[in-house]
Amino acid sequence: MRTQEGRREKVLSRDEIVQTAVALADTEGAGAVNMRRIAKELGVGAMSLYWHVVNKEQLLDLMLDVVEGEGVTAELSGEWRGDLGRIARQRRRALLHHPWVVSFMSGRPPYGPNALLQIEQSLSALDGLDLDTRTALQILMTIDTYVTGSVLHELREVRVGQTQSETEISEPDIATGMRAWRDRLDRSGQFVRVVRVFDEGIDPDAAETRDDRFEFGLDCVLDGLSARIT
Repeated sequence: MRTQEGRREKVLSRDEIVQTAVALADTEGAGAVNMRRIAKELGVGAMSLYWHVVNKEQLLDLMLDVVEGEGVTAELSGEWRGDLGRIARQRRRALLHHPWVVSFMSGRPPYGPNALLQIEQSLSALDGLDLDTRTALQILMTIDTYVTGSVLHELREVRVGQTQSETEISEPDIATGMRAWRDRLDRSGQFVRVVRVFDEGIDPDAAETRDDRFEFGLDCVLDGLSARIT
């Protein structure tokens, strides 16, 4: 219910505030998130938010932890490689669904309740391997580093594609430019292998190959870990 001023009478909850902020960041980027804007989305006064959230910094921590919660998978199977693979894929999906998260990962410690649950679950996948705690943590960090790096690369590809669309450069013009670039590299004589990529028609950033590229890299990481564990 809303009052005559357009504000509602329903009592707010912290979860509703955080979910609204996450939805806003998903559609407009984290820069759009502020108390006044969230209050407007909820139809309340901005000051009413502070009964539930101390400040924007705490709100951001809560938002990040919500996304961390999306990385928690269903019950584990007991087969460490398959379980860690599923956890890695779920984390990738969560980060790609909320691309604003990567802008804050380096500056905020991921130790909220959901983040700790995710770490606990991932460590439990290694219980049957008789590993010391340090090694188990290093395994998780190795996989997480791969997932994060892959997502950053994918988001860069998406941004480049969006920029090309916004500039309204036609496909024939792009193809012409690529051929000219290929010919310059060929004439230099220094990029024989790079020219081979052009000649074989390989697009290393093709959107349709992103899943396959991720799976290839994940298999390489898990193969290496399996050999190391053995």
